[in-house]
Amino acid sequence: MARRLALIAHDNKKVDFVAWATFNRETLSQFELIGTRHTARLVRDKVGLEIEELLSGPEGGDLEIGAMIVQGEIDAVVFLRDPLTSHPHEPDIQAVLKVCDVHDVPLATNRASALLLIRSLHHELTQ
Repeated sequence: MARRLALIAHDNKKVDFVAWATFNRETLSQFELIGTRHTARLVRDKVGLEIEELLSGPEGGDLEIGAMIVQGEIDAVVFLRDPLTSHPHEPDIQAVLKVCDVHDVPLATNRASALLLIRSLHHELTQ
């Protein structure tokens, strides 16, 4: 059964996200992907992978992912966040980070840790 990977990227990280996802397209294709609206559309339109699209982060998409984590429906999260910009939905962002910690769900917040995360999960699937 495919692992479920949630994908989120802040606006200032979208270019980095597309480059990362394109480089890792083959590996990402082995996962069931779920993402907030704008990130999901980039995955579909720019990277060419199927992905379940949720609401945008500010509209509640971060909270939707948080709820899925709590329900055990997400195996890992890649959240390329912009720590240098304030976000009006900061409490929602912090909630995602918190539920990952509380429910022991792997979380990557930059391209390097995201690469390690998906490679590790992919390795588990192929063993």
